[in-house]
Amino acid sequence: MPFVVIVFDVMPARCLLYYITDRTAFAADEPSRRRRLLEKIAEAARAGVNYIQLREKDLPSRELESLAREAVSTIRAARKLAPGPWPLTPALLINSRTDVALAVEADGVHLRSDDVSPQEVREVWQGSCGAGTLARQLSPQSPAIAVSCHSPAEVAQAAAGAATFAVFAPVFEKKGSNPAGLPALKQACQTNIPVLALGGITIENAQSCLEAGAGIAAIRLFQENDIAEIVERLRSYSGE
Repeated sequence: MPFVVIVFDVMPARCLLYYITDRTAFAADEPSRRRRLLEKIAEAARAGVNYIQLREKDLPSRELESLAREAVSTIRAARKLAPGPWPLTPALLINSRTDVALAVEADGVHLRSDDVSPQEVREVWQGSCGAGTLARQLSPQSPAIAVSCHSPAEVAQAAAGAATFAVFAPVFEKKGSNPAGLPALKQACQTNIPVLALGGITIENAQSCLEAGAGIAAIRLFQENDIAEIVERLRSYSGE
């Protein structure tokens, strides 16, 4: 049966922005970390970030699901409080956990490079939505699926598997890994799905990624700065 991919934004592919969370970067007790993280998620939603990935891999399933539910509620609340018309719908993706994403009515999942395929996720998602339960009636029929990629070949594979977009990393740096560099990023962007650059992205080098045809994915760039200011500067680089 053919599937339909839902697009959660109206921006060109090169302008896609993706905030990836890391609550452990907040130096405090766990309740304070969760509170700060939810504040950042709300900030990202108000600023017009296209996608938000909940990437709290250390949490047990029950705690991850609880935090994910709070993140969903936070994004919905931020949307209602935003001044003026709401032009974008921030999509919440759960890192590698399709079950949690379905349980909390998130918009999709982010898959590791060695994870299950996008096709498998769609089959599980659509099968659950077709079960007719009230919870699933409220979920999108087709999830947003991001795939981590480390080479142009992996990006091509993600595209062939009907991923929504690919996250190409590391472009500039990552502890213990060699950077792929801008030429490889530019090559990866020749595929027929959006590609977002990750790894050592700063406000100074982000423009070169945009010029290569990529969007921007980051943890620290968004989490350690005023997100509205970062979004405004990134979008100004591409003439928006």
